[in-house]
Amino acid sequence: MRVVIAEDNVLLSAGLELILGTKDIEVAAVVTDGPGLLEAVARHRPDALIVDVRLPPTFRDEGIRAALKIRQSHPGLPVLVLSQYVEKVYARELLSDGSGGVGYLLKDRVGRVGEFVGALRRVAAGGTVMDPEVVAQLMTATGRGAAVDSLTAREREVLTLMARGLGNKDIGERLFITDNAVHKHIGNIFAKLGLPVADKGHRRVLAVLTYLDSRD
Repeated sequence: MRVVIAEDNVLLSAGLELILGTKDIEVAAVVTDGPGLLEAVARHRPDALIVDVRLPPTFRDEGIRAALKIRQSHPGLPVLVLSQYVEKVYARELLSDGSGGVGYLLKDRVGRVGEFVGALRRVAAGGTVMDPEVVAQLMTATGRGAAVDSLTAREREVLTLMARGLGNKDIGERLFITDNAVHKHIGNIFAKLGLPVADKGHRRVLAVLTYLDSRD
């Protein structure tokens, strides 16, 4: 796997490059701003991006905006976003295009090497990974949508783990339930959220997106 990193913190970018190098993941380029990210993607054609939300010069949303622009010209290119803060509007924007893997991790997750690399690989494979802290903050937010509120406590647990990028087997192991039970709960979630049966490959992302929208 080849990745491009967009991160202006030299210590963090150097640490990421070292970590990934030990896991047989090539860092094709490290850039520090949005224009540099656009150029690096055009030059190196990476398999995935690791992008900080806030980059120079204004340190607002340059990184994520560049990533969204890249996804328009390179549909499906996996993007793993790193941030110090929970900024769900950007997670929603990435999820809503319905193409390719998406991840949103808080920066302190990088220190948990196995967890971070596993998340990157899931995103590169087309999965969706949300940081547990992001999910926790969304769970405690007000203004819950009626569709999500119709879920049972167990279905909400399953949806939370889906948002964190876990597959059916891992969800079953976390909740100590069978694969059949997980499949049944997910089917109930899709039905209650009104997600189309014909869109099987995208329904997990749509479920997470509905979940995020309900937290406003």
